[in-house]
Amino acid sequence: MSAQREVRFWVAQRVTAVILAICVVVHLATMIYAVRGGLTAGEILGRTRGSIAWGTFYSVFVFAAAIHGAIGLRAIAAEWLRFRGAAAELTMTVVGLVLTLAGLRAVAAVVGAP
Repeated sequence: MSAQREVRFWVAQRVTAVILAICVVVHLATMIYAVRGGLTAGEILGRTRGSIAWGTFYSVFVFAAAIHGAIGLRAIAAEWLRFRGAAAELTMTVVGLVLTLAGLRAVAAVVGAP
C-alpha cells in the first residue's frame, strides 16, 4: 500500500477521534442533564422523535465511529495477524459498512418519525 494512502488513513483516524470525542461529550452531557432533570427513557425518546438536529448529530456520530473503528481494526489486523493486502482492505470495508448500517438503523429507531 502506498505511503500516501497510509497517511490518509492516519489522518482520518485522528479526525474521527476528535469528532467522536466531541460527540461522546455532547451525548453524555445531554443524557446526564436529561436524567437528572427527571426524564425517563420514554420521555427522552419522545423528544428525539422527528428531530432533524438529533438525527444529524447521531448520524455524524455513527459515520465517525464506523470509519474510526474500521481503520482501527485494519491496523490491529495488520499488526497482530499480519492480515494485509486486498483481502484485508475488503474485510475492513465490509466491517465499516456493517457498522454504518447498524448505527443508522439505531438512529432511525431513536429519531424516526413519531
